[in-house]
Amino acid sequence: MLRVKSIFVLCLLIIVGTLLSGCQSHPTHADATQVNGVQAMTIKISHVVAENTPKHKGALKMKEVIEEQSNGKIQVEIFPNSSLFGDKDEYQNLIANNVQFIMPEMTKLVGSEVGFNIPGMPFLFENDEAAENFWDGPKGKEVLARLQKDKVLGLTMWPNGAKHVTNNNRTISSPSDFAGLKVRTTGGQLLEELYKSLGAGSSSIPFGELYTALQQGTVDGQDNPYSNIESKKFAEVQEYLTIIGMNRVDYALLTNTTFWDGLNDESKRIVQAGIDAGTEIARDSAEKLNDEAYVKIQNESDIEINELTEEEIEAFKEHLQPVYDKWKEIIGEDIIEDAEKQ
Repeated sequence: MLRVKSIFVLCLLIIVGTLLSGCQSHPTHADATQVNGVQAMTIKISHVVAENTPKHKGALKMKEVIEEQSNGKIQVEIFPNSSLFGDKDEYQNLIANNVQFIMPEMTKLVGSEVGFNIPGMPFLFENDEAAENFWDGPKGKEVLARLQKDKVLGLTMWPNGAKHVTNNNRTISSPSDFAGLKVRTTGGQLLEELYKSLGAGSSSIPFGELYTALQQGTVDGQDNPYSNIESKKFAEVQEYLTIIGMNRVDYALLTNTTFWDGLNDESKRIVQAGIDAGTEIARDSAEKLNDEAYVKIQNESDIEINELTEEEIEAFKEHLQPVYDKWKEIIGEDIIEDAEKQ
């Protein structure tokens, strides 16, 4: 009888040991029990755009640096093209810590914080550098920090650049040319008001569904930087491209506060090194990729391109001034005045 009991206890210990061993060999996210040294974990990064974009290149650099500096203890998985989560659900999944980093277009966040309407403000920033300077400064950091009420930490800004408009109906040279068009935008009340003031309708179709929506005529057009237009082949299903730079696509690099606060000092140092390196690559590549994309659009598509003159741009600025003034007050005059100085 004693021998049977001993065998039973031995088998039980083997089973428990195997289960514990299996759990320890497949960690997910931060292993909070590790006080010193690098924590073993898997980090997921999700985004909605193609691989040949500043956002994806930044994510790749994050992965490279984090895995290298952690000697592989921290693994990073990247999911581009809405392959894990799309526009509609990535933020809620970040809150739930189902993904550790996302880089949504800022105007997707206006439901949580009105300050993320800033990239939609017409003709606010002259270039990428001015936008970067604002988001790196005290007022930009103040806006990024406001998401902590959602258990989300805004880390930094990754640019994509000025937006230009494509459509299937007509050449656009003046505000009145927008009349009757239905344009896909990233959403939010500011962009809705902006296009309404131009006599156009707007729709916030998810980015991953936009090519089909343009192809099927669900919307007449859309606004995006050159790299997004080219990488998603929108010129295949659009006839006219207007170079206007009316507003911007800028991304907020976000993480989950539960994940972030669960990192020990060494792991956080490594992850932050990846963020810094990824930010540098994303910023350095934005202008270059947009320039390359514009050349491809010119040479490899039949889309008709119309670049607005300075006088035509001024007509748009004058037309949109009431929208600008209203939203300057809503967002905060101190914040917009700081942006105007960059």
